[in-house]
Amino acid sequence: MYPSAPPDAYNKFSSGAPPTAPPPAAYGGQQQGVSMNPSRPGTAGLRRWSTGLFHCMDDPGNCLITCLCPCITFGQIADIVDKGSCCEFISSKLPTSCHVKKLRDLADSPQQNRGCFSACIASGLIYGLICTSTLMGCMYSCGYRSRLRAQYDLEEGECPDFMVHCCCEHLALCQEYRELKNRGYDLGIEGWEANMERQRRGVAGGAVMGAPAMPLGMIR
Repeated sequence: MYPSAPPDAYNKFSSGAPPTAPPPAAYGGQQQGVSMNPSRPGTAGLRRWSTGLFHCMDDPGNCLITCLCPCITFGQIADIVDKGSCCEFISSKLPTSCHVKKLRDLADSPQQNRGCFSACIASGLIYGLICTSTLMGCMYSCGYRSRLRAQYDLEEGECPDFMVHCCCEHLALCQEYRELKNRGYDLGIEGWEANMERQRRGVAGGAVMGAPAMPLGMIR
């Protein structure tokens, strides 16, 4: 009924390989060697925290102590961050009257610094007084978080240190405690001097002081 097309009617369209689409244009950032996920400004060369802010159950014991009495955890952190120098500051500020002579002697004695008037206790008392009198202990503790980050080149994160301590004070203290613990410090013993004594004896709990503890691989 319908006329048939000649056999070579479609040869001109079917000869050869089909045309290919042109390659998509390269992204401008890749052409210039720019990463697709650039880091935040000012964080180049900074390290990540060894644990997250909400990983408080990595150390349940410290989590419980911090919830019940955060001044203990803060005192332990401050003693390491201050490198045991809090007692020197307190000794210089103590008055010379007789009723504080024993306190001055305790602060001046290097042996007693690890005893009842250690820098840990002194910092914890200051923090406790600020918390009970002004309810603004975060104003004091956030400064130690900044100093801890500066000592170990840790990134600040999405929120500044003040906001972290203001909104999540207990979580921030737990994170800072775990960070020092993972770097080889034993915060359960008597402060900075005892940790330095352990370091001099070559006892660092299998980790080098100042470096995060890393799991050991298989040793042949």
